[in-house]
Amino acid sequence: MLSKDEFKELMFNANLSKKDFAEKLEVSYNAINSWGTNGRDYPYWVKSWLENYIKAQKYNKIKEMIKNDID
Repeated sequence: MLSKDEFKELMFNANLSKKDFAEKLEVSYNAINSWGTNGRDYPYWVKSWLENYIKAQKYNKIKEMIKNDID
């Protein structure tokens, strides 16, 4: 289960605010903001989604660096 601290760390590493995350997922900010409060767990897929998003951002940076070196 994803803890509140782990969620915050993943969001920080992804460079996403809750608002940004809500927009990417096309869900309401209120839904995301309620996760981890009042006994509401984070959905099971959130951790893997954020980990994959972070990896994708790193690959995009590498791709841009290589592209710039070639041009």
